[in-house]
Amino acid sequence: MKRRSFIATLLAGAMAFALGGCGRSGPRFHSVDITGAEYAKGFSLTDHTGAARTLADYKGKVVTVFFGFTHCPDVCPTSLATMKQALTLLGPDAARVQVLFITLDPERDTGELLAAYVPQFDPSFVGLRGDAAATAAAAKEYKIFYQKVAGKTPDSYTLDHSAGTYVHDAQGHVRLFIRHGETPQKIADDLKALLAQG
Repeated sequence: MKRRSFIATLLAGAMAFALGGCGRSGPRFHSVDITGAEYAKGFSLTDHTGAARTLADYKGKVVTVFFGFTHCPDVCPTSLATMKQALTLLGPDAARVQVLFITLDPERDTGELLAAYVPQFDPSFVGLRGDAAATAAAAKEYKIFYQKVAGKTPDSYTLDHSAGTYVHDAQGHVRLFIRHGETPQKIADDLKALLAQG
């Protein structure tokens, strides 16, 4: 009898623990929830208009951060186009989201080139760049791998790099990592959930 009582108590405790986990506050995201991560805390770069920018400049908006380069044949334009579709799904709430594109190729991606490339996807999108050292520092902060791959000529090189997008909430805290290939609808759902938190 005592053994049954002990087992019943254990089961009840386990059930309460499980239910407590289910009742965890906050939304459930499609993307990887990295709330509380000790990385991806910000950057110090220049935008495509020549203005110095840090993450703090965008406080009050949900901010997405993607690293790439303008000569990228597939992953980068696809990611930017997907983000544009997600913002379209958000409707008026899209005005409360800032999309940032950080180039990993400052050698070729001048401010002028970023100004011509990034806003093509949406006029609100911002391209960011730095010198080689600032680029490396930003990539390290966001745990982004990148490596130059030689082409047939010195200027035709490409870059292998991490794909995926980080999302900061309106207070500037990193919250999500969106895997490359995620659907616009799921991205929009996650952004809407973060916007609802204020």
